[in-house]
Amino acid sequence: MTEAYIVAANRTAGGRRKGRLAGWHPNDLAGAVLKDLVKRTDIDPALIEDVIMGCACPGGEQGANIGRLSVLSAGLPESIPGTTVDRQCGSSQQALHFAAATVMSGTMDIVIAAGVESMTRVPMGLPWTLAQKHGFGTYRSPALETRYPEPFSQFGGAEKLADMFGLDREALDRFAVESHRKAVAATEAGKFKNEIVPLEITLEDGTTEMHIADEGIRYNASLESIGKVKLLQEGGRTTAANASQICDGAAALMIVNEAGLKTLNVAPLARIHQMTVLGHDPVVMLNAPIPATVKALKKAGMSISDIDLYEINEAFAPVPLAWLQAMGGDPERLNVHGGAISLGHPLGASGAKLMTTLVHALKDQNKRYGLQTMCEAGGMANVTIIERL
Repeated sequence: MTEAYIVAANRTAGGRRKGRLAGWHPNDLAGAVLKDLVKRTDIDPALIEDVIMGCACPGGEQGANIGRLSVLSAGLPESIPGTTVDRQCGSSQQALHFAAATVMSGTMDIVIAAGVESMTRVPMGLPWTLAQKHGFGTYRSPALETRYPEPFSQFGGAEKLADMFGLDREALDRFAVESHRKAVAATEAGKFKNEIVPLEITLEDGTTEMHIADEGIRYNASLESIGKVKLLQEGGRTTAANASQICDGAAALMIVNEAGLKTLNVAPLARIHQMTVLGHDPVVMLNAPIPATVKALKKAGMSISDIDLYEINEAFAPVPLAWLQAMGGDPERLNVHGGAISLGHPLGASGAKLMTTLVHALKDQNKRYGLQTMCEAGGMANVTIIERL
C-alpha cells in the first residue's frame, strides 16, 4: 500500500458567534479555503479527484451536500465531486482519514479533506432540534432509550470527566488562561500567518478589511476574570470560559500519494503515519481520546515520548487535562499555540483546523512527530499521527 502525504494545509481565522465571519455563507466560507489550496500549490484544479467535507450540523445553509456546493461556490471545475461527512466534532478529522485511505489505496491520487461550520448561521444541533420542533421526532429511539436512559450531554460528560480525574474549578480555569496566553503569544509572533486564509469582511460602517486574526482570543485573560464566569450547571466546575468557544470557520488539506506528488510536482509537508478511530462510553462521552490514543500508539509501535507535539481539542478543559494525566504527556508539548478555548471550536471544521496548525507548528519548531485527537459526540475519538517531512 502506498503512502499518504499532506502537501498543503490552511484555515480561516476563527470568527466569534455573530462576529466578523457572520456575513459569510458557509458554502462560500468552505469555498474560500478550497480556492486557497489550489493557489498555494499552483496546480491545475481539474486534477483534484474529490473533496471530502466535514460538517457537524449539515442542515439549513450547510445542507444539500455542502462538500459539493463548496466546490461550485469556489469557482472550481464542475468535474470535481464533493461529499459531506458527519462524525460530529471529528467530522473533518474523519474527512482526512477518508482522503488518506483513498489515496493510499490508489483509488485516487489527489483528494482534498476539509471542514466547515458557521455556528452563527447554523446553530449547534439545528438540524435535529428544528425537526423535533416541527413534529418530526427525535434521534432518541425506543431501543436507544432502553439501553441509555440517561440523556447524552457534553456538559454532563465534562463534569463526569473532571470527577474521574480529580480536576477542580481552579485547575480548569488555569488551563483556560494558559490557552489564551499561548494564543496571544502565537498571534503576536506571527505563528499563524502561513496557515490563515485572509477573508474580506464588511464592517458596520460599510468599510471593508481583511479578517486575519482569531477573534476569540482574550488578550487580557486572567485567572481572576475567568474565575468570575458563571458555572454552566449548579454545583459543577465547567464554565463558558474554560470550555471551547462557539466559532465560525473552515479549514482544508490537500492529500496525495506518490503518484500525486509526481503529477503535481510539489514537496510534501508531512506523511500520515497512523490513523485510528474508536468508540467508547457515550454517556461520559469525552474520554474516548484516551483509549483511542493508546490504541493508535500501539498500532504505530510508538510511545507517548516519541510524539513531539500534541493537538488535543479543548472542547472542555477536562478533556486535554485528563488526556495528559492518563497518557503521562508533557504539558510543554500540548496545544503549543493555544486551542479551542482561545481560538474557537468550529465543530465540523476543527479536525482540519487542528491538523493545519499541527503541520505548521511541527515545521516551525523543526519537530518530527505530531499527534491529534478530539472527543466526539456519541463517545468517539479519531487519532492521527503525522511525520513532518
